[in-house]
Amino acid sequence: MIMRIFQVLIRPGKEEEFSRFFHETAIPLMKRTAGIAQVLPGAPRPESPREFSFVMVWKDIESLKAFVGDDFAGAHIDPAEAELVESRAIKHYELVTE
Repeated sequence: MIMRIFQVLIRPGKEEEFSRFFHETAIPLMKRTAGIAQVLPGAPRPESPREFSFVMVWKDIESLKAFVGDDFAGAHIDPAEAELVESRAIKHYELVTE
């Protein structure tokens, strides 16, 4: 299984708008995406008020590629979020289940 960690830093003043998108669009989309075994959404904390994240566990690399394309190292961005996000980071790991 593949663990994909997707983090975004929101533009100043766009936190509430992105929060609505995150809860109403992004979380439901990821939870119903084929090939995902688990979705762990992360909302901001006081020490990081503009940071949101997803930890996703994909069944395999083929499932991930089916969702994002062959360039799975890049971000899959919904057009509604593009103008709200200042920066993004994506990391992939093999899931350890021991």
